[in-house]
Amino acid sequence: MGTLSVIATPIGNLEDITLRALRMFRECSVVYAEDTRVVSKLLTHYDIQKPLQRLDAATETKKTDEIIARLEMGEHVVLVSDAGTPGISDPGARLIGKVRERLSGTVIEAIPGPSALTAALSIAGICTTEFTFLGFLPHKKGRQTVLKKIAVSEIPIVLYESPHRILKLLKEMETFRSSRITIARELTKIHEEVISGSIEEVQEYFLKHSDHVRGEFVVIVVP
Repeated sequence: MGTLSVIATPIGNLEDITLRALRMFRECSVVYAEDTRVVSKLLTHYDIQKPLQRLDAATETKKTDEIIARLEMGEHVVLVSDAGTPGISDPGARLIGKVRERLSGTVIEAIPGPSALTAALSIAGICTTEFTFLGFLPHKKGRQTVLKKIAVSEIPIVLYESPHRILKLLKEMETFRSSRITIARELTKIHEEVISGSIEEVQEYFLKHSDHVRGEFVVIVVP
């Protein structure tokens, strides 16, 4: 059987890559990526050339048989997402589940590294003994139900949000009067910033600095 290496890639700064991850890229047979253009920039930066195949949320199920066939032939397959760790609010979990189900002898190895979740928590200055991670909230159906659960949670809640909906999210959280919120934006990139305060204070900040409503957001809500 072959090997499936699940590699965490930089969430911004291309220097945030482990020596082991680079070795896996150099040794593998093929790289399956959420967006081949994104991983191509990373590999080019480190002078690595490998066959690239796309595996995103839409193609994950379709590509499963193809990847399993490669593993059966003994190939070394690498799986990456656009940034961070595959399977954490990114494609990969369904593929890995099928490989475990159908090829029990296959080596599936984690090549750990960057994660926006842990990066944000590490600099938030809050107790992280326990927390709940929700990933991206539903856009429509079920969104209000999830928000109600966040409002009554007794432990910190961590979620991801896009620039298109961050102001909407802060508006929806206006009733969370006793909560504190920390927002980490553009982690490891040149415009990285962390904003903390009440819901009202953080909302006021982004309404005042509309040019900062860009990039990816990690939102931490503390009861």
